[in-house]
Parts: sequence; C-alpha cells; structure tokens
Amino acid sequence: MEVFPLDATSDVPPYEQLRVQIASRAASGELPAGTRLPTVRALAADLHLAANTVAKAYRALESDGVITTEGRRGTLIASVADSTEARDATAAYAALARRHGLTREEALNLVDRSW
Repeated sequence: MEVFPLDATSDVPPYEQLRVQIASRAASGELPAGTRLPTVRALAADLHLAANTVAKAYRALESDGVITTEGRRGTLIASVADSTEARDATAAYAALARRHGLTREEALNLVDRSW
C-alpha cells in the first residue's frame, strides 16, 4: 500500500488530509474498488498518527460511501456502483438533462467539461 504523505505544517487537520487523499485516489481509479486499505492501527503507525485520527478519516470515508468495512475482510475501497449518493446524483442529472432537451452526448460533454 502506498503511503499517504501528510503535511505537518498545513492548516488542514491530518484526518482531513488523509480523507481527501484516499477519496481522490479512489475517484481517479488509482485505488480501484476492492482495494484493501491498511488497518487503522497499521496506517496510524505508518503515518505516526494517533489511531483515533485514522479512525476518524475512515469513518468519514465510510459515511461518504468511499470505503466499506467488512469485518474480517477489512476496509475496502467501495465500488462507485455501491454508492447510493452517486447513483442518485447521476439519475437526477440525467433527468435534468433530458428535461432540458440535451442529447446524451451533450450531457456527457458537460460532465467532461466539469470534471
């Protein structure tokens, strides 16, 4: 597992830096769905953080649907297809685009420009 570099001089709290890095890597595909993350204790030791700091980041990521915790299987990057929020937002955008008369290609071009 790649280490997640944290900036000790940043005004952004360490748990938020970690949360953003994991979420960004999951969204980009660098951490594909099913990738197992280190345990809270292991990652805390690697990053020289308190276990509660890593646990806070993991809780936020789980709440956002980025990761899932599966007992003995560990903590895994969730599939985007498993994210209710992403599915709902996608359906809402598709409905809005249709109501405004956009073609599928036009709607996807707007997504690409926004990305």
